[in-house]
Amino acid sequence: MNIFIDNKSGAPIYDQIYSQIKNQIISGALAENEALPSIRGLARDLRISFITTKRAYDELEKEGFIYTLPAKGCYVAPKNVELLREEKLREIEGHIEEIAKLAVACNLTRDDIISMISFGMEE
Repeated sequence: MNIFIDNKSGAPIYDQIYSQIKNQIISGALAENEALPSIRGLARDLRISFITTKRAYDELEKEGFIYTLPAKGCYVAPKNVELLREEKLREIEGHIEEIAKLAVACNLTRDDIISMISFGMEE
């Protein structure tokens, strides 16, 4: 598992860890039931507080991406297709909001946007 902390990023460190692990799970780079590094081990490797790593793991567990076995560690949860779908829908909604803002700035109509999306989906 590769985690890169960007100190110049405006994102909190726990969020960078959370996002990178989540993306690796979604992409399949981390397999179902694969063991994650221990919270303390990852914190040591990244040279950060274990509290920061614990927060990232807690968020991942709360959202169903990982599970914890007491005294054994954290593991990648089996992929929940519906959970992944919801994640992608939220991402699409964010892009749609951006498209709407840009469309207003460019004085585009709803039909213009629908035509552009239809054209994009044909490719």
